Amino acid sequence: MTQPRRRDKAATRAALLEAARLRFAQHGYDGTGVRDIAGDVGVDPALVFRYFGSKDRLYGEAVTVEVPAGRLGDPDRPITHITDGLLHDVVFADWEEFDGEHPLLVMLRSSGRTAIRDQLRERICADYLQGFAERMGGPDAALRAELVGALLLGLGVMRSLIGSPALSDAAFEETRTLVARMVAALADD
Repeated sequence: MTQPRRRDKAATRAALLEAARLRFAQHGYDGTGVRDIAGDVGVDPALVFRYFGSKDRLYGEAVTVEVPAGRLGDPDRPITHITDGLLHDVVFADWEEFDGEHPLLVMLRSSGRTAIRDQLRERICADYLQGFAERMGGPDAALRAELVGALLLGLGVMRSLIGSPALSDAAFEETRTLVARMVAALADD
C-alpha cells in the first residue's frame, strides 16, 4: 500500500509565491489567473486563497522591492556612487525569480490598476527617491531626485521591456559612466 504524500504547507506556500512571481513578471496582474499559478504548482486553486487570502494579497507579497541595507544610508558616498548600485540592480541585474527583471519593472506591467500604481508610487517615492532628495538638499531636491528616478526607471524600461538595441548591447561599465555624468549634473546645486 502506498503511503499518502506528506503535506508541507511551507513548501506549497513558497512554491505558489515562486510561480506567482514568474507569472506576474511574464503576464502582469490582469494576465495572470489564480488557476494558472496553482496549475504551475500542481495544487488546487483554493490553496492560493487559503495561504494568501486573495489574488491582490498574493501579488503584494510576491512582487516586493527591498532597498538594500545601506544603499542610501551612507552620507559620505556621492549620489553618483549610489546610482551605480541602483543602475546595476534595476537595469542590469538578472532577477531570476522575476523572469530576469527588477520587481519595479514587473509592477510597471500592471500599473494600469490603481492599487498597483499606488503601491509602485509608494515604493519608488518613499523607498528610493526620498533618500535621494535628502542627500541632494536644496530647494528643488525632490524634483532632481525624481528626475534621477525617471532616468533609472526609463533605462530599465528601454533595456528590459522594450529591448532597445544600443542599451541592450551596452556593458554596465560603459553605461554607468554616462549615467554618472547625467546624475552629477542633477546632484549639483
